[in-house]
Amino acid sequence: MRCVIARYPFDLTKGGVLDSMKGVTPEPIKGESVTIGRRRYPVKQVGEIVTRQDRRDFSSGEVTRAMTRLGFTCHADPEIAPAPAPAATPVETASALLGGTTPLDV
Repeated sequence: MRCVIARYPFDLTKGGVLDSMKGVTPEPIKGESVTIGRRRYPVKQVGEIVTRQDRRDFSSGEVTRAMTRLGFTCHADPEIAPAPAPAATPVETASALLGGTTPLDV
């Protein structure tokens, strides 16, 4: 598959990525990651090894798009948690206790 990372074209294959990452120890994950084989690698580490470019030359989004198109599973940043559900007001709580429904139940 042909893709552009850091303004340079690359012909990547799933087998080529697997071969490149064979024997590479994953770094601690601090952002987006990709599962290759049975290991999870930071996206920037994979991009650096596969393209042989400095990590500062490309974004994690470029590598994530390429790895997704090749069929690898990519994971979002674990630091970004979904927003908590809004808390019920005292009136909504009392209504729920009396058998009514809250706007959150609808």
